Amino acid sequence: MSSIPHEIGSRDRPAAAPEHRRASDDVLGAAEFRRIGDAVVANIERVIDGKRAAVELAVTVLLAEGHLLIEDVPGVGKTMLARALARSVDSSVSRIQFTPDLLPSDITGVSVFNQATREFEFKPGPVFANLVIGDEINRASPKTQSALLESMEERQVTVDGAAYPLDSPFTVVATQNPVEMEGTYPLPEAQRDRFMVRLSMGYPDASAELAMLRQRESSSPLDRLGPVATTEQLTAMIRTVRRVFVSRAVEQYAVAIAQATRDDPELRLGASPRATLQVVRAAKARAALDGREFVLPDDVDALAVPVLAHRLIPSRRIGGQAGALTAESTVDIVRRILAATPVPLGSGG
Repeated sequence: MSSIPHEIGSRDRPAAAPEHRRASDDVLGAAEFRRIGDAVVANIERVIDGKRAAVELAVTVLLAEGHLLIEDVPGVGKTMLARALARSVDSSVSRIQFTPDLLPSDITGVSVFNQATREFEFKPGPVFANLVIGDEINRASPKTQSALLESMEERQVTVDGAAYPLDSPFTVVATQNPVEMEGTYPLPEAQRDRFMVRLSMGYPDASAELAMLRQRESSSPLDRLGPVATTEQLTAMIRTVRRVFVSRAVEQYAVAIAQATRDDPELRLGASPRATLQVVRAAKARAALDGREFVLPDDVDALAVPVLAHRLIPSRRIGGQAGALTAESTVDIVRRILAATPVPLGSGG
């Protein structure tokens, strides 16, 4: 991780933006924000044991108004994490099982002719919910996958020339199996770029797996999981995250990292401007969950890999040798760029 310069500690913190300190009816204080955030994390950990980093990252995405892609082999708890996150907040939830025969209209909705009124009526699809769980998104065809593009970016659905706004807040939590597994389609670059974060669950350690055997001997722990936050509280937390202060120096740092991915000879496609924006948004949510009203370079460092790595496309020739890099290699590239990118100095504001 890059070190935090003295200038940021002494001049770029909330003193440079005093309006972020004022209390407001539509935001939460730092203590209340952290209390609710900790409650949501603890609630999810009742069913996801030993994966605190993944749980905290999922909550960060939710509060940053992003979308989450959980990628791993079958059976490691991808859907369990998505469902536990959904049950921890008292908001509308829908679930889509992606299959090869799924149609775009099965996701967005369809216009149906009403014989009584002699007019077409729009029947909303499952995407009209606060939290949409997409199971095995890469088992559907690319055409069906692309049905989510507009909704994930613009928070609306267009059917037969009419635009229908989605519920707010709106988050997609999708799971997928590794692309080398049978019956999967790779997500297009544009689709991957819509996801703020990609995370992998990984296998549990021995103690967590033993605890799982005891907890699920007679029933699923999800059956006993209830909400610990209301939709109103979630909305207030999101508004609070928007007001977290980001200094000019931290903004420059995020831009420098993104620019470095575009100039790296080992990458054919670097991070998009959307990726830079989402790094900063996620950093603001992480800062708020940590009880701060300002973002530090360490927040950017902690989130750069999960936000950037899945968007990068490696070059076909590395060091004169033919062959493509793996997903793990893009992670290594982001880490190398972080180590080589200096934290910009200066107050900014």
